[in-house]
Amino acid sequence: MTEREKLVELKDVQITFGKGKKKFVAVDDVSFDIYKGETFSLVGESGSGKTTIGRAILRLNPISAGEIYFKGQKISGKISKEMDEEVIRKCQMIFQDPYASLNPRMTVTDIIGEGIDIHGLYSGKERQKRIYELLELVGLSREHASRFPHEFSGGQRQRIGVARALAIEPKFIVCDEPISALDVSIQAQVVNLLEDLQENLGLTYLFIAHDLSMVKHISDRIAVMYLGAIVETAPSHELYENPLHPYTQALLSAVPIPDPTVEKAKKRIILEGEVPSPINPSPGCKFQARCRYAQPICKEETPNLKEMKPHHYVACHMVK
Repeated sequence: MTEREKLVELKDVQITFGKGKKKFVAVDDVSFDIYKGETFSLVGESGSGKTTIGRAILRLNPISAGEIYFKGQKISGKISKEMDEEVIRKCQMIFQDPYASLNPRMTVTDIIGEGIDIHGLYSGKERQKRIYELLELVGLSREHASRFPHEFSGGQRQRIGVARALAIEPKFIVCDEPISALDVSIQAQVVNLLEDLQENLGLTYLFIAHDLSMVKHISDRIAVMYLGAIVETAPSHELYENPLHPYTQALLSAVPIPDPTVEKAKKRIILEGEVPSPINPSPGCKFQARCRYAQPICKEETPNLKEMKPHHYVACHMVK
């Protein structure tokens, strides 16, 4: 078996915001690799640091400690202008809100063509031809090119956002909850579109979501985040069949099951208490205040990610 190529690497990344007494750690010593051609998903509650990590990879958020690599080259901190342009070209983002992320004063042609113009990829008739190709690639038509964002539905606007991300031919795309603002009936269409594009264009995704029922179908591997830290990571099928961390178990217990009989018999795990303040966190495990299995050691020592099964890692003192 040949070794897979690492496209993105995070090593002990920490991201902080604020100063003095208001300083807090949004991402705490996070490490993971994303391999070429796969979909790596980050899931967790709002405020767990998922989007912050995605923005840091794209150099939109500075990191306080650690290192980020793209194709084996360091892209965090101070880098050359050439490398910065390489990251912009090869790494793009699909945003959560398909309306707020599109300029209402620009036509679809201008929205998609902006990146093409900045990087000087096409001009004249070739530019317009490329825009038409991108629209058709995401399931729209060339007639849509002259319209404005308000003339489209939410699903169509997200397709425009996908076309914009593809305009400068990236290899890696951060999908920041790209379906959470869409109707349920449209979500599957967008996910299917992303999967088709990945297969046809050889794309690699970081898929950020809080809906575990959807990431199961698109993900190769999943990392579960809680209060800025990764508490469990595993291949998608393994995580769903054998969740080890109490927080992951609680999240999965909330996923609805289409069969009414099974759904009625399912035991829901209710988490007690509030998420601790990131400004003044308690020592030990970040989850111990809400964990039904917490022991004295959980309040004293922060658990490290350890491999319990092949490629299945969990940060919990109680998992043996």
